[in-house]
Amino acid sequence: MSTWTLRCDGGSRGNPGPAAFGFVLTNPKGEEVVARGEYIGTATNNVAEYRSLIAGLTAAIEHHAAPLAVVMDSELVIRQMTGQYRVKNEGLKPLHQEAKQTALKLARVTYSSVGRADNGRADGLVNEALDLATGRK
Repeated sequence: MSTWTLRCDGGSRGNPGPAAFGFVLTNPKGEEVVARGEYIGTATNNVAEYRSLIAGLTAAIEHHAAPLAVVMDSELVIRQMTGQYRVKNEGLKPLHQEAKQTALKLARVTYSSVGRADNGRADGLVNEALDLATGRK
């Protein structure tokens, strides 16, 4: 069975500050199925990262995208999702729980972290959403 890929990113200008997320879901052939960026108001970078993951996992469920490889540049979120780190921040606990519950609806999900430069498309969607919301474009 071939693997789908979900690339997620979140960001804020200021921490907290204006925040957005972006994700790209590609099928096993490498074709984009969904690409979305969304402004989420004032939030921290980590909240935006989790919101990206939840939205991307939800899109993956809608497209029956399993098995799924999640790729993010947030080492914190990846390590929390894989159980390497505990979630200590009270504001992140409900988002982490929602992400875990959402991921359970897919047959198989793996997580890996990449450098920011290797997550360019999702990062671009974040910046487009922030630029539109803050009047930079």
